[in-house]
Amino acid sequence: MGRRSPERRDRLMRASALVLLLSLTGCTGSPSSPGTAATPNASATQGGTTASGTSAPGSSQTTPASPRSPEVAQKLDVGLQLPWSVVFLPNGTAVVSERDSAQVKSIRNGEATTIGEVSGVDPGGEGGLLGLALSPDFATDRWLYAYFTSPSDNRIARMKLTEDSGGQLALGEAEVIFSGMSKASTHNGGRIRFGPDGFLYVGTGDSQRREQPQDTNALGGKILRLTAEGRPAPGNPFGDNPVYSYGHRNVQGLAWDSDGRLWASEFGPDVDDELNLITPGGNYGWPTVTGAPGRSGLIDAKVVWPSTSDASPSGLEIVDGIAYTGALRGQRLWAVPLEGENAGTPVAYFTGQYGRLRDVTRAPDGTLWVISNNRNPDFAVILEVGP
Repeated sequence: MGRRSPERRDRLMRASALVLLLSLTGCTGSPSSPGTAATPNASATQGGTTASGTSAPGSSQTTPASPRSPEVAQKLDVGLQLPWSVVFLPNGTAVVSERDSAQVKSIRNGEATTIGEVSGVDPGGEGGLLGLALSPDFATDRWLYAYFTSPSDNRIARMKLTEDSGGQLALGEAEVIFSGMSKASTHNGGRIRFGPDGFLYVGTGDSQRREQPQDTNALGGKILRLTAEGRPAPGNPFGDNPVYSYGHRNVQGLAWDSDGRLWASEFGPDVDDELNLITPGGNYGWPTVTGAPGRSGLIDAKVVWPSTSDASPSGLEIVDGIAYTGALRGQRLWAVPLEGENAGTPVAYFTGQYGRLRDVTRAPDGTLWVISNNRNPDFAVILEVGP
């Protein structure tokens, strides 16, 4: 057997050092190598600096063009406390969940009003009142859905959101339609959203139980697909089972592009935050791998942020072929141009200007609402975006 070259010895030493570092930091997944997906670097800053990155090896994709810079139209200082999710009524009224207070608030004409409090919420750590979703038939059925942490688990309830002749909103009794998602101080997931097919998609976390994401009979570390009544949706990949995709660590954002493809943002451990294109029945690798290592049988992320200090991507929205995701640790808005099933180079905006950004949602008037998190009081930034 020939002797190793100095270059090869150096590579082996660097790889060994990386493995040791990950074992010390508690990251049990095997991380991706830089450049195996669209990856930003430290040069991404506020004001729309394009971050460098490369596409997957062997890909013939054309890199999508950089997005147009979003412009701040308004900042609403309405005294929110740890807001987590925002949805919009047909008339443009924003409805916001507050994680620790368990309150649902409306924002209309620049003012916030408490609608009601969701019963049964047990806040703590990353748990509490989390994601909201409106029924696709809200105009007739008035259902508002909420994902929340109870004393025993994470669950989904729906409530009537009624409005009187004077425009006053009222929150009805919570009806639990789905339960049994394990809870912990962290990794509770929480994003819910109705898809173009009319079914409810649910992003869950592994709740610090690393055996769950690879077990398709467990609810943790998954994207679930449910009927409006909380049953497994017909056509799910594992039969009469709510699981739609698995091998996730902590799904935080769900959004569909104009062709109906589902994308999801996800927290990595100490490395490799992700933007994933979701395939029914797909295995996204956690806790075996993170990022885009090209492991057979596992689906690589389309975008990898190697440093979680740059991202920790939360709420996700897709507008005119651009995926926008708020960053918590990264304290910036990331914009990722999409082209079919491919993602281009992420671009960062507003770095450090507005603190932690929890949710990103498009309003009926076409503006993009970005909700801050952990400023106490928190606020909404309204952006003008476009091609």
